[in-house]
Amino acid sequence: MYRAVTRNIEVVVEPSFMADKSSVPHSQFFWAYHIAIVNHGSETVQLKSRHWIITDANGREQVVKGPGVVGEQPVLPPGGKFEYTSGVPLQTSSGFMTGHYQMVTDRGERFEIDVPTFSLDGPAATRTLN
Repeated sequence: MYRAVTRNIEVVVEPSFMADKSSVPHSQFFWAYHIAIVNHGSETVQLKSRHWIITDANGREQVVKGPGVVGEQPVLPPGGKFEYTSGVPLQTSSGFMTGHYQMVTDRGERFEIDVPTFSLDGPAATRTLN
């Protein structure tokens, strides 16, 4: 689990490798990631857009920008929580993602919150501790 807090808004990410959607012989690797956004602040905010930087093990970057997340621009009142699951393909068995969300308060103030950098580890990159 990965966690970041910006302006009393917490973002928690839990990535998971999807072996059933991946093909090692074809260099196709897929991860799902579950994100929870919790407003611990005292004002209502809305998530307006996302900006992702996705980097594979060879250093290739993909930049993804767009309105909202999973087709929504959720409003989070104080104490409110929004959760969603999405996915990302890579051509390598590991990589990482980082980014931010652009938010707006009910007064119209725009600001960015961090999404924690999180690792995408496939079966070859996973280690077991004894």
